Amino acid sequence: MSTPREGRLRPPAAGSARDPEPAAGSARDPEPAAGSPRDPEPAAGTARDPEPAAELRRLRLEKAQLTRALLSRPVIDQALGMVMALAPCTGEQAWSALVDLSQHSNVKLRDVAAALVATTEGVALPDPLREQLRRVLRELREPDPR
Repeated sequence: MSTPREGRLRPPAAGSARDPEPAAGSARDPEPAAGSPRDPEPAAGTARDPEPAAELRRLRLEKAQLTRALLSRPVIDQALGMVMALAPCTGEQAWSALVDLSQHSNVKLRDVAAALVATTEGVALPDPLREQLRRVLRELREPDPR
């Protein structure tokens, strides 16, 4: 007599954690499957094995971008706090305001943030940024009448 569950279950795939027998050619089976090479060599420059020099350049660029992002994050957070203090708003609204300010002044967000934070040390905000900041703060203070 079979249990009700028996008929509904599919057998585990060969080599799965529930199957004690590894699939032929798997990491647990030293013998390759019939007709397959032991260690297939991917072609040079393929997605699986990119050219070492190109991969190294890509990784160095990625590292530089991540380092720059980590270093600029505290400044961006300070600028968010400044916007939240100047026009009482949520963090999300302050983020949107900084993004808007960055896009309309054609200045990277991290540079906008650095310029805002620098004003706390007496550095004047560049005119294009000052004009856009006034606009953004006015929009935050005055709700959209729609």
